[in-house]
Amino acid sequence: MNFCSDNATGASPAVMESLTRANEGHTMPYGEDPLTARVESKIRSLFDTDAEVFLVSTGTASNSLALSVMTPPYGAIFCHPEAHIEVDECGAPEFFTGGAKLIHVDGENGLCTAAGFDAAWNHLGKSVHQVQPGAISLTQTSEAGTIYTLDTIRTIADAAHERGLHVHMDGARFANAIATLNCSPADMSWKAGVDVLSFGASKNGCFAAEAVVFFNRDLATTFEFHRKRGGHLFSKMRFISAQLDAYLDNDLWLDNARHANAMAKRLADGLSGVSGAAFRFTVDANLMFMELPEPVLDGLETDGFQFYRMADSKGKFIRLVTAFNTDPDDIENFIASALRHSGTA
Repeated sequence: MNFCSDNATGASPAVMESLTRANEGHTMPYGEDPLTARVESKIRSLFDTDAEVFLVSTGTASNSLALSVMTPPYGAIFCHPEAHIEVDECGAPEFFTGGAKLIHVDGENGLCTAAGFDAAWNHLGKSVHQVQPGAISLTQTSEAGTIYTLDTIRTIADAAHERGLHVHMDGARFANAIATLNCSPADMSWKAGVDVLSFGASKNGCFAAEAVVFFNRDLATTFEFHRKRGGHLFSKMRFISAQLDAYLDNDLWLDNARHANAMAKRLADGLSGVSGAAFRFTVDANLMFMELPEPVLDGLETDGFQFYRMADSKGKFIRLVTAFNTDPDDIENFIASALRHSGTA
């Protein structure tokens, strides 16, 4: 009954079976195998464009290596103050870019806004004494569990391109956003102006598998060297490819995200009836942040539920995350426990 993170889950059975099949026999290393070629082709088909595709094992590597070819060492990367690249990657973007600086773009509910980007742009000096604008990174789904609309992505991307910047999307929970918006992957990426996407799978049914997808192919020219130098060119690449091969078959990636989102909605609906409950943000995907009375939290933990306790200037709250394999019974039991300990059952 772990609601701490979608990183706490295992892998989809189909992914495990695919890994077992990939373990048979011998094949060429370093991504020169047929399975890797098939996955690259599948990703191009999924996005309906001739993108350059590179596989890595972690979201941090995907984001940081992508940004390393989008921004010079003296560059600036615009992002929300709560973006994953800012608060959860231990300086990896700065490290892999050789020193680029993260510049905050204000916006409510974990989302950058066009006005916030304009303000950050205008505030940044353009002389030799300041870092130079290089890229903007959007986290979809955001770290607040909220989602950029297609129009917002397009507006920010247009503003960035007009200023000569590249647009990166951190898509660790890209599938969850697609499930909510009910749009195509192409609509939420290159058609909206995204140049490079970090396409996540580890949180949604894979063990450790991510893809860096270059819609702007000119940016991919040196990426293979950045990946190798960064230690993410796997000798046995087929084991990363095997995960994505199953993930992309029969819409498993989308079905997994739909289930996670549905479980979050059911949990949010049930907890809204708890006395003293208050949501910090809208529940757009599979994450929620909320305040609950201390006796309720203590009772939930006593009943065996796990979640992260957090705090900020506004007070204490918790984060709850559902996943592709969240058991509906755990949702109902969590709601029942919260209602009981709040005295509203």
